[in-house]
Amino acid sequence: MSEHGHGGGSWHDGVVMDEAFWDNLYLEKERWSGNPNPQLVTEVSDLKPGTALDVGCGEGADAIWLHDRGWQVTALDVSSVALDRARKRSSEIEWLHLDLVKQPAPGTYDLVTAHYVHVHPLSDMRVLQQRLADAVAPGGTLLLVGHDQSEIGKADLNRPDDPDLYFTAESTTSLLPEAEWIVDVAETRALAKQDHRMYDFVLKARRR
Repeated sequence: MSEHGHGGGSWHDGVVMDEAFWDNLYLEKERWSGNPNPQLVTEVSDLKPGTALDVGCGEGADAIWLHDRGWQVTALDVSSVALDRARKRSSEIEWLHLDLVKQPAPGTYDLVTAHYVHVHPLSDMRVLQQRLADAVAPGGTLLLVGHDQSEIGKADLNRPDDPDLYFTAESTTSLLPEAEWIVDVAETRALAKQDHRMYDFVLKARRR
């Protein structure tokens, strides 16, 4: 479910982003860098550790970073290949083979985080976003990070062409009623990487 970090896959119109798709993507090569996503480090470092759910965990770098900082982590992905690799790196994290589009999270958490998660079609993306929000406990934090829509069409970045596959301020905050949520961050951020500049959309919100 997760395209960890900014490494690309092979995207095309009409692709079915099911378990087989993600297994094949991970079988192409190991994608482990050992480095957590930079927006996670920026937004979570100052939070008091509690329970955390990492959705689309891939090979586990973000989950392991959270665990090493005192979080009790549950990490889930639809790819058995990615999870098998993650389990070999840490036995102290609860690794779950679970598709959040098909079933809700197994509980609520002080932190719910999802980075570069792609699902298709649009109806599935809306279900995913709602279930991410539903998994946040009262007083907890939701952190969503994705490629920004401004990267669509940039051949060197190999991004999906369908704008519905991207988190946006409109699509995410519409699921967060003001009476229940405080939105701290909803913005596009530039990242300098190698010889080009890339952009993330970042949403950070707290449930009241």
